[in-house]
Amino acid sequence: MPVELDWENLGFSYMKLPYRYIAYYKNGQWEEGRLTEDAQLHLSESSPALHYGQQAFEGLKAYRTKSGSIQLFRPDENAKRLQRTADRLLMPQVPTEMFVEACKQVTKANQDYVPPYGIGGTLYLRPLLIGVGDIIGVKPADEYIFTVFAMPVGNYFKGGLVPTNFLIQDEYDRAAPYGTGAAKVGGNYAASLLPGDKAKKAGFSDVIYLDPATHTKIEEVGSANFFGITADNEFITPISPSILPSITKYSLLYLAEKRLGLKAIEGEVYVKDLAKFTEAGACGTAAVISPIGGVQNGEDFHVFYSETEVGPVTQKLYDELTGIQFGDIQAPEGWIVPVD
Repeated sequence: MPVELDWENLGFSYMKLPYRYIAYYKNGQWEEGRLTEDAQLHLSESSPALHYGQQAFEGLKAYRTKSGSIQLFRPDENAKRLQRTADRLLMPQVPTEMFVEACKQVTKANQDYVPPYGIGGTLYLRPLLIGVGDIIGVKPADEYIFTVFAMPVGNYFKGGLVPTNFLIQDEYDRAAPYGTGAAKVGGNYAASLLPGDKAKKAGFSDVIYLDPATHTKIEEVGSANFFGITADNEFITPISPSILPSITKYSLLYLAEKRLGLKAIEGEVYVKDLAKFTEAGACGTAAVISPIGGVQNGEDFHVFYSETEVGPVTQKLYDELTGIQFGDIQAPEGWIVPVD
């Protein structure tokens, strides 16, 4: 049975739960992981994660279904993305089976904190891979920690599925061409704090970043991916080597084509062509889908579908995706992993 919490007003914030998973990489191999009640990581003051940013993380969710069972959404894809990030930062890969098992163990051990079905809440899982040990030169660590912790969450953006406005940012870049934009590393997010703060102080939900090479194309929306829907029933998301490959985005590309009959396109999205989109949104594990009401681009403010109402295609995509995640709609093969 779920514990007594204010489930309707969870928001998106840290909560210390009873259990988390931890595993150590030493002497060239992963030791067997285990659950622990210790929420503090113990590491050397000279750990490369602290000095040189040799760290990576993931984000995924566990969902309680109508029957009361709990399930994960495409955790193997998060494992693969963490492996690609690990390769980029010269860290040992966490095997897919180990990753998925860790997520299942943490979810099951904290199952009373998985929000009840029907309120939209989920258990957010945060896998973390960091380089530790006594290293002071700029080189990869010899030892690593892989941990997974969890917390119940509500909506990432206030209000849930309601349109909010975003600011196109051309003073700052989220990532560099041929840099680490496609890797889920902490440094990318640290670099986004200042422009994100400026956007929020100006009354916007977050920043829309442009491509770092030319500043003519849309890349990402703060900590989520961008999508747009045209009057010709096209579902378009930006393509770029410096965009984080969002699991939610690729799920939506599939669902838009296979379930909604749209033409799914991963292509270049030029700022000058924003008027062709009748609807737009941000998508990601944390945000799920957040409709974009309008965007500020210099002196110009462009409204997509509405600043107050959700577009019909965006609503259908949201209903299809969340229906699959919460077990109300049949999922494509392999997308759902039950927590036994």
